[in-house]
Amino acid sequence: MCRIAGIIDLTTPPTEGLITRMRDTMEHGGPDGCGIYIDNELPLAFGHRRLSFLDLSPLGHQPMLDTSKKIVLVFNGEIYNFQEIRKELELKQYRFISNSDTEVIINAYLEWGKECFSRFNGMFALALLDKRINKLILARDHAGIKPLYYSIQQNKLYFASEVRAFNSIDPNWPEHKDWKKYFLLFGHLPEPITTLQNVVPLEKGSLLEIDLPSLKIAKQKFFNLYYNYTINDKDEAIEKVGKALVKAVERHLISEAPIGLFLSGGLDSSLLTILAKPFIPDSLHTLSIIFDNEKFSEKYYQDIVIEQTKANHKSYIVTEELFKESVPDILQAMDQPSNDGINSYFICKYAKEYGLKAVLSGLGADELFGGYQSFNRTKSINAIRWLPDFMFKAAGIFPDDKRKKVSFLGIKNGLGEYLFNRGFFIPSQVAELLGCTESEVQEVIEQMQQHLPSFINKLPLQERISYLETNLYMQNQLLKDTDYMSMWHGIEVRVPFLDKELMQLAYAINPDVRYSKEQNKYLLIEAFRKQLPEEIWKRPKQGFTFPFEHWMQAIQPPNDHTGKTQELQKKLVNGNIHWSRYWSYILSQQTGKLGGLITS
Repeated sequence: MCRIAGIIDLTTPPTEGLITRMRDTMEHGGPDGCGIYIDNELPLAFGHRRLSFLDLSPLGHQPMLDTSKKIVLVFNGEIYNFQEIRKELELKQYRFISNSDTEVIINAYLEWGKECFSRFNGMFALALLDKRINKLILARDHAGIKPLYYSIQQNKLYFASEVRAFNSIDPNWPEHKDWKKYFLLFGHLPEPITTLQNVVPLEKGSLLEIDLPSLKIAKQKFFNLYYNYTINDKDEAIEKVGKALVKAVERHLISEAPIGLFLSGGLDSSLLTILAKPFIPDSLHTLSIIFDNEKFSEKYYQDIVIEQTKANHKSYIVTEELFKESVPDILQAMDQPSNDGINSYFICKYAKEYGLKAVLSGLGADELFGGYQSFNRTKSINAIRWLPDFMFKAAGIFPDDKRKKVSFLGIKNGLGEYLFNRGFFIPSQVAELLGCTESEVQEVIEQMQQHLPSFINKLPLQERISYLETNLYMQNQLLKDTDYMSMWHGIEVRVPFLDKELMQLAYAINPDVRYSKEQNKYLLIEAFRKQLPEEIWKRPKQGFTFPFEHWMQAIQPPNDHTGKTQELQKKLVNGNIHWSRYWSYILSQQTGKLGGLITS
């Protein structure tokens, strides 16, 4: 796991100082080594920060070149099936001098060209320079687990693993004029929106081919998830899901550095811990966060799994005082604003303290197998949709936020359903908070609709919920939060439920089989009923939550002369607003680098 950056500047060739500054802005994500590559003829520069897992020797150093020095690669991520690909390449007479997956990527490209990316099962964001044809290729994994941002303007191209790297080039880089509107609507920035103007993420499962020196670009998808319902039998689905998840866990445990698991006590993390045990019986390390407040503690359930697996476990307590002390660092860790991510900050902080370098997470299970409450609201959504249009407009006058969000169902498509389930402030509230017109906020919603494929409105309702939870909530909030919080602490988080083969299998299962009205994540429970303790799978879903309702009351931004912060803070104290809405407004008032909050 690493951080990468690059510059092409046809006007002023990039200097060593500039690429180094861009690279080292992300030093936290690659503390084990660094490198640069500069080609003054193109003119191009690559920067790389290394967090080592495979081949910890200097042979894994990046930027990495092939033997002819015509292929140059900077790579962030892990290719979990690299050993199988390596064996295939060795049969084709390719020779390797390292044990790294980076070298496998280079030789795979030499053998199969751009087709190689569709062969990889892993998480990756990379830049590959092919000097034989003067092409630069940017590519991102099938699920968008690892981030990659780029900007093309005025004979220049920049790319990086984090948006903050673009600020290192120009501290006065213009802000995206509408990012605050998106953020207050969604609680995150949905792709392709970032806080910076003309800085966008590369779409997942795709590559960008840039011709040099013209900077002419060609986009290409190398991976798509298709709804191909070839599995219609429940028993077949249960058997295949069981085998696929076990194989995914085995793949994700490949590492030459210490690896462990987050153990929250919920179904997903408990299941991963149990499945990991046979593969690392003597080195099964787990960690969890606990609280003094019993309302938020899941220690009882964690202890059940620890006892069953005999894991080497450590629990860490997060207190209100520690939270307040950590707020400035939490804000520095945020590459992009998010209403969440604080929980990821602390669990990764303690994984580092534990001595781990990689940790497995249960992220993705809820989205693929129907674990959220949103899957249980489908009947309510269908019923409310029959209301006359004026009722949706009138919903905004309700005093509580949950009822206000009914107004989102006036948007007669999947985006309306998503905002009903996950949205933060309704357009009239956003307009009031930001001092703009409601029509300007509505324009942002209309723009976002254009980024969602029309076919999702024809999907069965639960399948549509899964698509939206996966491609909006998970993609834009959970994966981003996990990436920048983990890399801030030099920790890699791996997500077996987003294994490519497992995801393809899930999308091949008929929704009538994949989801159950009686039991959330039915297929996972049935596939592993014998291994899972009954107390784990029968418990109500809690989620990984902190006592933020009280803790957030002491957080406020300086120099807020509008009075809106105090108004929202009062609502928070009185229990009339959820802490995440208060937090999102505070973050929306930050400009440039996040930071500057004070605690009282």
